[in-house]
Amino acid sequence: MAKKNRNLWDDEDEVETPVLHCWLCARPIGAVTIWHHPIPKSRGGRDQVPVHPICNKTIHANFTNSDLEKRYSTAEALLAHEAIKRFVDWIANKPLDFDAPTKKR
Repeated sequence: MAKKNRNLWDDEDEVETPVLHCWLCARPIGAVTIWHHPIPKSRGGRDQVPVHPICNKTIHANFTNSDLEKRYSTAEALLAHEAIKRFVDWIANKPLDFDAPTKKR
C-alpha cells in the first residue's frame, strides 16, 4: 500500500489567525477589511486600523480630512459625535458584511 501524501499545513496544530475587530464599531471584521488611516495619509498619518467598508464610508461621508486630523483621530472622539453614535447603534445587529448606500453630509 502506498502512503498518502500528507499536507503539513493540515495538522491539528494549525495556528489560528486572530479575529480582527472594527476600530469604529468593535464588531468582528467580515470577508472584506478596509485599512483606515485615523490621521489621513495626506495629513502625515501612518497608522492604519481595520474597519468594515460601511464604517469607512460613514467616516468619510461625515468628516473632511482636516476634521479627521484635528478633532476625530481616535475612535472615542468619533463615537462622541452624534451621527457616528447613531450609525454604530444602527449597525450593531447587522451582518458583518452588510453594506448600504451612504449619504454625504
